[in-house]
Amino acid sequence: MTKTAMDLVAEAKQKITEVSVETAKSKLSSRPILDVREPGEFAAGHLPGAINIPRGVLEFKISADPVLHNKQDEEIIVYCQTGGRSALAAEALHKIGYDKAVSMEGGFKAWTDNGYELG
Repeated sequence: MTKTAMDLVAEAKQKITEVSVETAKSKLSSRPILDVREPGEFAAGHLPGAINIPRGVLEFKISADPVLHNKQDEEIIVYCQTGGRSALAAEALHKIGYDKAVSMEGGFKAWTDNGYELG
């Protein structure tokens, strides 16, 4: 059986924790925020204090970032545009030891739909 991208996202969401945009907002100043969108998307707007590492290079670059290096024991809030890439990213982070990585449900779209501040 061939799986679609949405099948993979649905499987990932069963293995990770998702947090609401409200929860993410309340933790903004005390947790690393990871944006896994592409650099052009990030440049067009992002959450305050977010670090941009695109999903496609995440496993290669996360340990090189000084803010995220050795943060396996801390919750990292991951987001993308709508929640699919961040779910896959959180699952991938779990596989490399970032067990407390969570995905922000609804992504950047949900954040902006709520009228929250941008970085």
